[in-house]
Amino acid sequence: MTQVRPMRADARRNYERLLKVAAEAFAEHGENASLDDIAKRAGVGSGTLYRHFPTRQDLLEAAYVDRIEALGTRADELAKELPPGEALAEWLYEVCVGTIQVRGMKALLGSAVSDGTNVTLTVCGTHMKSAAQRLVEAAQQEGTLRKDIESIEVLRLAHGVSTASELANGQGKFIRRYLSLLTDGLRP
Repeated sequence: MTQVRPMRADARRNYERLLKVAAEAFAEHGENASLDDIAKRAGVGSGTLYRHFPTRQDLLEAAYVDRIEALGTRADELAKELPPGEALAEWLYEVCVGTIQVRGMKALLGSAVSDGTNVTLTVCGTHMKSAAQRLVEAAQQEGTLRKDIESIEVLRLAHGVSTASELANGQGKFIRRYLSLLTDGLRP
């Protein structure tokens, strides 16, 4: 059995600084922000960045895991407050808004909804898929969502709605309209 050693204090500070700077850089430049620039802005070498986060995806996920977990929690809150079909529609709206407002989250959602053949399952992907599955199943049981719809399909369509809204004006102005068109097509 391998025992995990806690991080040294300086390593913990580097890790936290890297996450803070990465979130800022992804907000400014999107998911393709320069990793070397992130390391430099955090005051560490590129080796330190890669030791903590071997891939861009690892860093992106670590920078936004709290936001993704909050979306999962929000799904449960909406499920308690609204009828299932409405809870699903409102959650999808919040997911779409989040992916437009927080640059970099769209890439995480994209990874979460890929076919999975070349992508390892991430913590963020697991949270999103689980939240979507709970809401989709409840809406299907309520009779407001077709039985042949899978939760991954709903997430993929939400990703498309975010993209379509960005193409329309970049501000998310049309998210509600596009989601309405989408959910109308998903009804039995």
